[in-house]
Amino acid sequence: MKHVLITGSNGLVGSEAVNFFSKKNYRAIGIDNNLRNYFFGVQGDTRWKLADLKKKNRKYINYSIDIRNYKKIENIFKKYSNKIKCVIHAAAQPSHDWAYKEPVTDFSVNALATLYMLELTKKFSPKAVFIYLSTNKVYGDLPNYLKFSKKKKRFELKKKDKYFNGIDECMSIDNSMHSLFGVSKCSADLLVQEYGKNLKLKTGIFRAGCITGPNHSGAELHGFLNYLIKCNLNKKLYKIFGYKGKQVRDNIHSFDLINCFWSFIKKPRYGEVYNIGGSRLNSCSVLELISKIEKFTKIKMNFKIQKKNRKGDHKWYISDVAKFKSHYPKWKLKYNLDEIIIQTIEHLRDKMNPR
Repeated sequence: MKHVLITGSNGLVGSEAVNFFSKKNYRAIGIDNNLRNYFFGVQGDTRWKLADLKKKNRKYINYSIDIRNYKKIENIFKKYSNKIKCVIHAAAQPSHDWAYKEPVTDFSVNALATLYMLELTKKFSPKAVFIYLSTNKVYGDLPNYLKFSKKKKRFELKKKDKYFNGIDECMSIDNSMHSLFGVSKCSADLLVQEYGKNLKLKTGIFRAGCITGPNHSGAELHGFLNYLIKCNLNKKLYKIFGYKGKQVRDNIHSFDLINCFWSFIKKPRYGEVYNIGGSRLNSCSVLELISKIEKFTKIKMNFKIQKKNRKGDHKWYISDVAKFKSHYPKWKLKYNLDEIIIQTIEHLRDKMNPR
């Protein structure tokens, strides 16, 4: 049986990968010690997802190990070695706000642990395809210097602007303010590229926008769409940090992201970088998203706009997925924004009112 090794396996992307690859007759080996609970408290706790994964996938194996523990991770690689056909490295400290609290923790989880994963893959599973979940924060705040117009509910670019359909991989990662989180993820991003281009591991780097879906354990500091719906359903105050709520994000369902990984795994490359997200189709501002949620839940949103924005936060970010589509033309989005919102509302309501 083919094996897939998934870090952050009980999180949004990791759990989606476990379910996806189990259906493809892979044995999913997960590494996740619920560090998200340490980062975000009870809102970020993923134990509920672990129980769900074990129920749905009887062959799923979860190791509750910190990815910074080289020796213990090495033991897993030794055990499965060449059975591992792909590695999906999704574990991370995912919040640029949280990184300021513990920079050393942030860097060790995001960068050092990625180096461990790469080196162990090279040593024990050199033929495996290595997928790294990067972030659009590698571009720092450069997107904020585009020429936006201010619409009623969003920032927008003119149709003639070369970035109207989204930001591509040619945007510089230099001369900008990244946030400490952006720096740690960028460091790992470059490592994965180097192990591909220089050391000839089959590696793919996916710089994602907002990944979302019902499996998310959304918290105030990370997972804005899921957390926004939680606040609405619970009639809880939602704080918008700056930009008058007009900041724009593109959203991709976790299934669509894993399906994108699958396309790459079937025809891998060496150190290839892709911007990936919901593209313009699934883009919205915070204010636009609030209007959509209110429409579907019939509950008025309780929100407050703070004057100060987060350092390095994007005013507008839409992923240009043209490069990935040119390499893998059969891939396409399954879920549009309305479907993602409705699915998430239904899931959260079921959790609030279990049958």
